[in-house]
Amino acid sequence: MATKENTENVLRSYLAKYKKTLIIVGLFSLFINILFLLPSIYMLAVYDIVVPSTSVPTLLVITALAVVLYFALGLLQSVRAKVMQIISLKLDSELNKEVFTSSFEYAIRNPSKASAQPINDLYQLKQFLTSPVLFAIFDLPWVPIYFGVLFVFHVYYGVMAILSMAVIVALAILNEYITKKKLKESNELLVRSTNFLNRALLNAEVVEALGMRNNLYKKWMNFYSKHLSAFEEATDRNNFLSNLTRIFRIMAQSLMLGLGGYLAIKHEITTGMIVAGSILLGRILGPIDTIVNGWRQIGNTKVAYTRLNEFLKFLRFKREVSVKLPEPKGEIELSNVVVVPPEGKTPVLRNINMRILPGEFVAIIGPSGSGKSSLVRTILGIWLPVHGTVEIDGADLKQWDRDYFGKFVGYLPQDIELFEGTVAENIARFGELDSEKIIEAAKLSGAHDVIIKLPDGYDTYIGPGGITLSGGQRQRIALARALYGNPRIVILDEPDSNLDEQGEQALYNALIELKKRKVTTIIVSHRIRLLNLVDKIAIMQDGTLKAFGKADIIIQKLLRKNVN
Repeated sequence: MATKENTENVLRSYLAKYKKTLIIVGLFSLFINILFLLPSIYMLAVYDIVVPSTSVPTLLVITALAVVLYFALGLLQSVRAKVMQIISLKLDSELNKEVFTSSFEYAIRNPSKASAQPINDLYQLKQFLTSPVLFAIFDLPWVPIYFGVLFVFHVYYGVMAILSMAVIVALAILNEYITKKKLKESNELLVRSTNFLNRALLNAEVVEALGMRNNLYKKWMNFYSKHLSAFEEATDRNNFLSNLTRIFRIMAQSLMLGLGGYLAIKHEITTGMIVAGSILLGRILGPIDTIVNGWRQIGNTKVAYTRLNEFLKFLRFKREVSVKLPEPKGEIELSNVVVVPPEGKTPVLRNINMRILPGEFVAIIGPSGSGKSSLVRTILGIWLPVHGTVEIDGADLKQWDRDYFGKFVGYLPQDIELFEGTVAENIARFGELDSEKIIEAAKLSGAHDVIIKLPDGYDTYIGPGGITLSGGQRQRIALARALYGNPRIVILDEPDSNLDEQGEQALYNALIELKKRKVTTIIVSHRIRLLNLVDKIAIMQDGTLKAFGKADIIIQKLLRKNVN
């Protein structure tokens, strides 16, 4: 786990890598804003030099120079935009894997709150880094340059600009104040309604079969309508102030022309300064106008930044280990293990002690709710104990790199979940497609004959959750996935729940082969035929290990208990 020091602000630590680049972008902004003085200077030259002198050559020279400088301005703006785009893409490439990984960590620890929102937040942040609003923020610090020039023209020009900017800033602050709360509320309600809908769609068949669609729609609309109400209120307030800001900006520039005309009549400024003053005021108010009109984007980005930073700060686990352990032999040992499930408060496993030697076959049996699946999740490291240890080959499970360890583990969960892709991709766990290993796993599981009868065989494309396959087909393909790559530890949770007689025979044959290969195998099952294969039996009851030992001894005890 990351320490407190390096999780105080995860995103800031990433952005700090680009500090020098951002300073360069700031310098680009300086030169860009200096060049934005060009229209005013050109106007001064035309009205105050060319027109009085009636010199066409002078006009051509300053016009040619202006064109060159305009091209330089365009080039600087393009380079600045490209640099920010590169920063945006690099930030995304560095963060997307951590966000993706942390999303799964969060889903395991908080199943009811599982969401793709962190990925959306990263996208929001990436979009902001290339938005006009950010460039307006970069331009804002250089506004004093225009103030200085206006004060050089005339002190009234400077005062007029200060008053105009003060009004725009006041409107921006007011916009933030009256929209912030509603905007945050709107975003939170949207996330909640989206998560609710996603979970409902994952269970679409149940919803349709039980006629729950309208009821769920009402429940979803309860969240969504509140989001719309908050969003509408925030948008109305933002639009009103944005339009007011825009109108004031146009009015201020017009009033600046009027002020310039008055000062020109008094012979306190030149004719060229009339237009130049209005242009400079536009450059002062322009960035502020852009920021105010983009206030919603700023607000959304701020919320996304905070939410993503807190997400990474809360769940920043360093799965990578500095030393890779040897390939596991398959020894499993649990010592005084106590487990509390995610989002739970009461232990589902208490004081579990068991040792499984490499190559042993173990059956876990017990009534529904006794803790069988909880024990399986704990052995796999999906659920971490709050007390005690789980060791693989004598090393605490935390010392194993998850991706590396997963290559040696086969797992068939009780609730089968296949992913959108081809049959071959699912069996190969979406890694490199090794035809020999894929077919070997399929034959071992008894799935080969089923797969080759599919429309495109191993290249058959299946939808999310394997919806195009029957329950038995999904079970066999999932078993092939579990057996892919010759794992050293295989855990099967109710592996025969969806199998017909032929499928059960294929499963039985696969287990016999695993036993020959001395693969450590754990089976959650009550089928007598499968229990005949096991070396040891673990009996779970109310989250405790009631009995654990050699299969023949445990079976004899059970038989005597039943007789009595």
